[in-house]
Amino acid sequence: MLAGAALSVHLLWIGWVIFGALVTRGRRALAWLHIASLVYGIAIEIALWPCPLTLLEDWLRGRAGLGPYQGGFLIHHLDALVYPDVSQGLLTGVAVAVCGFNLGVYGLRMRRGGVGRR
Repeated sequence: MLAGAALSVHLLWIGWVIFGALVTRGRRALAWLHIASLVYGIAIEIALWPCPLTLLEDWLRGRAGLGPYQGGFLIHHLDALVYPDVSQGLLTGVAVAVCGFNLGVYGLRMRRGGVGRR
């Protein structure tokens, strides 16, 4: 159950990184938190560092005696969303591109009057 919870948090993190710029408009502190999340996401993808959430999921699965894709329906499908069956290079490229796009959104906002302002 805890491994499933960690996987859910991982999915929420991915959603935050991808769509966070949509909810940060007019919220300066939240915008800077999202920018930090984007920079962290790019660094972890480029440096090929293990994600702490992935390490936690693996540890919890191991403690529960579960292998990959074992467990209930929800765990199986959340796992497929978080870890799609594509090459690592493509996954890294898409992740960096999404983060770069979001940073570009913030660049435009700054140019028009500052991050976190309307």
